[in-house]
Amino acid sequence: MPVRPAVTEAELEAHLHGICFKTGPPRRIGVEIEFLVHDARNPRCPVEPDRLHAAADALRALPLRSLLTFEPGGQLELSSQPATSLTECIESVTADLALVRPAMRARGLGMAGHGHNPWHPPRRVLTDPRYNAMEAYFDRWGAAGRSMMCATASVQVCVDAGYEEPGPLGHGRRWLLAHLLGAVLAAAFANSPTSEGCPTGYRTTRQLIWSQLDPARTLAPPLGPDPRTAWARYVLDAPVMCIRTDGGSWDAPEGLTFRDWVRTGVPRPPTQEDLDYHLTTLFPPVRPRGHLELRMIDAQSGDAGWVVPLAVTAALFDDPEAAERAYRTVKALAETAGQRPAPRNPLWRRAARGGLTDPELHAAAVACFAAAEEALPRLGASPEVRAAVAEFTERYVARGRCPADDHLDALYAAESDDLIPGKDSQ
Repeated sequence: MPVRPAVTEAELEAHLHGICFKTGPPRRIGVEIEFLVHDARNPRCPVEPDRLHAAADALRALPLRSLLTFEPGGQLELSSQPATSLTECIESVTADLALVRPAMRARGLGMAGHGHNPWHPPRRVLTDPRYNAMEAYFDRWGAAGRSMMCATASVQVCVDAGYEEPGPLGHGRRWLLAHLLGAVLAAAFANSPTSEGCPTGYRTTRQLIWSQLDPARTLAPPLGPDPRTAWARYVLDAPVMCIRTDGGSWDAPEGLTFRDWVRTGVPRPPTQEDLDYHLTTLFPPVRPRGHLELRMIDAQSGDAGWVVPLAVTAALFDDPEAAERAYRTVKALAETAGQRPAPRNPLWRRAARGGLTDPELHAAAVACFAAAEEALPRLGASPEVRAAVAEFTERYVARGRCPADDHLDALYAAESDDLIPGKDSQ
């Protein structure tokens, strides 16, 4: 499997410093959108693996510009190409969805935007060596790993790391902004309040699940003046999830960090390619991949529900005035967050549980969405995109609500109807 010679610890640290934050003017934007795949006529009925595999084969034959992949539980993911504008990104993904949705409907399958599967327990349909090793690894921390792998979906927004120099668009400022604004975005777009048909007590159950996983690979690294060094240390000190082989199990020795692997060379000397693969098994809320990948937003309902979080995030990161206003707004949240890393600190926990019912998060969201709305015309956003953001702001943010509240209202209304004698016969 490895094709390059083994490398030293110093070489790997230098490699990480070179690839994790590629600085320069923020010019590109990207999005990765995930959907829960379900039977179109009965979403509560799990889809058999054969149907999913047949649908995957059909979709891979389509002329898509986005990268098409499937997650372990059969979730469908489209990852856009880096776009030079918000409009280009939206148009490209919209065109791909216009091909994917009819192809899925033709096979009796639907695509739902929920942060966590509201219908049935997690069930893995992909049996690749990577996912076998991942499941075995996360099972050491309980059942949350299987839920993460097989029952969650998100909208992940990718923005450039920013300038090397300080300032509103500097990479250090954007790194800190992502970890404070991330709680606001998680709260505003919370869309996973149930599991197996029952409320979990959280607006975003997906965030609850992420907070229960292996902290060495799912928490944020320490925030400070040197993001590159902190990230390199985080990567090398994270346990190895899997060691690729040409055949057989990919399981890694328990407790083996990548740094230990480099120093001992056991079970075989690692390579730079092993490090690059190791990076794909780390899941902090903000992941530097040359650009910044924001991973905290639940999948959204509706054909174009993903557009609003993409547009808002792009505006708050790439418009200098909006970025400055957002940073000044969320900087005050650092006191609430405290010293614990996201998503286990008090700020992120309050976002997961209460969404925008939390007064501090609500006030921050109102200010940030206002800044985003003002910035979108400067970014060249279309009238349709600006209208969608305005509608979401009025429907949810201004009222201290999030999409999860709609689901809870509908669930409680249905339960209330069930308690009314003779209701079904009226």
